[in-house]
Amino acid sequence: MKTLLILCIAFMSIGVVSAQTEVGGVNLPNSETYQGQKLQLNGAGVREKLWIDLYAGGLYLAKKSSDATEIVTSNEPMSIKLHIVSKLISSEKMIDAVNEGFENSTGGDTKALASEIKKFKSFFMEEIKKNDVFDIVYIPDTGVSVYKNDKELGTIEGINFKKALFGIWLSNRPADDDLKDAMLGK
Repeated sequence: MKTLLILCIAFMSIGVVSAQTEVGGVNLPNSETYQGQKLQLNGAGVREKLWIDLYAGGLYLAKKSSDATEIVTSNEPMSIKLHIVSKLISSEKMIDAVNEGFENSTGGDTKALASEIKKFKSFFMEEIKKNDVFDIVYIPDTGVSVYKNDKELGTIEGINFKKALFGIWLSNRPADDDLKDAMLGK
């Protein structure tokens, strides 16, 4: 009987472990559901700067893909999860990184998206702490909704904004080349 109990616990643990992926010292779920859209973890990695882990990032798609251009331009449901793993991340540093990311993903042409970018940056004004989790979710016909620790902060409409936003991590000039490759499952 004792052996059977140990075996049952072992099988249940395998199910729990396989439902998450460990990256950067945190666990990211292997699937998420937003507004009825089930998305699966495409890939995950860590954003580093000067050998310091800043956040774990995961890309969630309806179907797996390693084609960054296709993902960025696609009008399909998708999301990016950012799990802050460093006490060094502040609101100011996050906003600076977002500014740089939009400059890089748009080739410096952010004028057409200025109001959308301003609204997006406002989502990072509240203090950011280690273990905060941001979910950046794109749903066609709704737009990009941003959540912090499961609380919805707001939504920004427009496929062009979505392309520039996801380009921060997946463009030819991403925030982190290794994180881009990891999100693409490479």
